Amino acid sequence: MGVTLRRATESDRRAWRDFVLRSNNGTVFHLPEFLDYHPAGRFDNHHLIADCGAGIESVIPGAITVRPDGAWFRSYPGASYGGPVLDDSASLSDTERLVDALLEYCGDAGFRGVEMTPPPAVYSRRPHDYLEFALVKRGFTYPKRELTAVIDLTRLGEELTLGFRSSALRGVRKARNSGVEVEENPDFSLFYPVLEANLQERHGVRPTHTLDELERLSALLPGSIRQFVAVKDGVVMAGMVMFHCNPRVTLAFYISHDTEHQALRPVNLVYMEVIRWAKSMGYRYLDLGTFTLNMDVNHGLCRFKESFSARGIFRSTLSGTVR
Repeated sequence: MGVTLRRATESDRRAWRDFVLRSNNGTVFHLPEFLDYHPAGRFDNHHLIADCGAGIESVIPGAITVRPDGAWFRSYPGASYGGPVLDDSASLSDTERLVDALLEYCGDAGFRGVEMTPPPAVYSRRPHDYLEFALVKRGFTYPKRELTAVIDLTRLGEELTLGFRSSALRGVRKARNSGVEVEENPDFSLFYPVLEANLQERHGVRPTHTLDELERLSALLPGSIRQFVAVKDGVVMAGMVMFHCNPRVTLAFYISHDTEHQALRPVNLVYMEVIRWAKSMGYRYLDLGTFTLNMDVNHGLCRFKESFSARGIFRSTLSGTVR
């Protein structure tokens, strides 16, 4: 049976959300509620629904970006991960049919190409590389491949410290002995100034989300965004903002600290307590985010994340022309 692609409509929202939640590889970034936080006009949205005649077969959030060589379908420029959401039962043949349908749709629409950053395999209920295989087979290449630091929580026993390097544990002890404590706190305004100052000082950039956008996202996705802060004497020294991506993976979207208090190692304690929390919540993996940029490794950050048992897996962007 062929696959028909069409633009998503407002009436699709419930079925779209339900499909993502029961899918093989869907994440919070594929949900219509997440996409809602972007203000009108920021992106030229072009979300697609794949219909096989018996219901939704795939959802592909997308937006059109105009480049010098023409318009490109991107899935999704305003999200960490995108690409087609696949049903758990999708076979290689199903996936190839879907990719062919997407390329045909984009070609008929006059788009020059397609670009996407699918979730890494650990985000899937049943990991496979069918989508990547189908895309590469059809001439897609990798304009960007980064390493994201992932902790396999299932390999950590009840005694978490057995999985960490001594350098990580020394930092945890230093923070605790100095009176630093970690607490979950939903007030993003407490940590946001620390995050904003750190990103500006170290990288000359602003956070991906404004404070208002972060609060809006939290309201749109109740319980899906959790914040942990390291505090001493009422002062927020470090923090981590976690995104519930799906039942298998929680993502540390923001990790930052106040450099003035770095010697107390508050970040070490935040890592320890968030790992403990993630394991208790039943997640299988904790994604600590990338430690590369355009294949350039931040070795200090890599070693730090590795000291808490993380290992790098590819976060790949694929791109290909359709005409």
